[in-house]
Amino acid sequence: MKVKTILVSQPEPKVENSPYFELEEKQKVKIDFIPFIHVEGVPSKEVRQQKVDLTKFTAIILTSRNAVDHFFRIAEEMRYKVPDTLKYFCLSEAVAYYLQKYVVYRKRKIYVGKRTFAELAPLIKKYKNEKFLLPSSDMLKPDVPKTLNKLGVDWQKAVFYRTVVSDLSHLKDVTYDILVFFSPSGIKSLFENFPDFKQNDTRIAVFGNTTIKAAKEHGLTVNIKAPTPETPSMTMAINKYISEVNKK
Repeated sequence: MKVKTILVSQPEPKVENSPYFELEEKQKVKIDFIPFIHVEGVPSKEVRQQKVDLTKFTAIILTSRNAVDHFFRIAEEMRYKVPDTLKYFCLSEAVAYYLQKYVVYRKRKIYVGKRTFAELAPLIKKYKNEKFLLPSSDMLKPDVPKTLNKLGVDWQKAVFYRTVVSDLSHLKDVTYDILVFFSPSGIKSLFENFPDFKQNDTRIAVFGNTTIKAAKEHGLTVNIKAPTPETPSMTMAINKYISEVNKK
């Protein structure tokens, strides 16, 4: 069956040159973006219950833009003035760049990884005498604490925000040729919203091994996988699939 419609379970990209828009143009398909999950901040009262004292930390590990937003939100709610001496260890350039929303970039000590937590680890190790705070969601990837424990640094995790299933009731009578997922939470949201979901002719595209595993556990057939050596991005994987099926 030919592909005409695609639903991506994430917010619409804010950049004009997103590969999704190129894909839409090139393959003459319609792509909708609807987040299947969203993030909600944890109240400062709950953070206090986690025995988090912001004044005790000399460095902060930021793994996402959400971590940045919710760290500064909690700091404000706790009336904690973030010191100029605080060191920021950012997972990627995108996260570091986002910090500019809250601090004067050139006046701060900011250390940036390339993309993965493993790539950030050597920078953290270099400053192992610091006391690190890791503001995170309730769904932290297991490799993060594992890596920090291996480094032998003094660190504490604090849940500052939660991943919550979005209400998708408006999609009840809508069908798409391809559903695109990037996390096990997205798959969970699909089945929480639609417990009787039947795949039928819908193709499922997934990114990452944990998402593939979650899809299979829910009895879904995975038709499109990324990343692979041939298709390192989701848009490349979808483009390749559409080129093959729409030709027939």
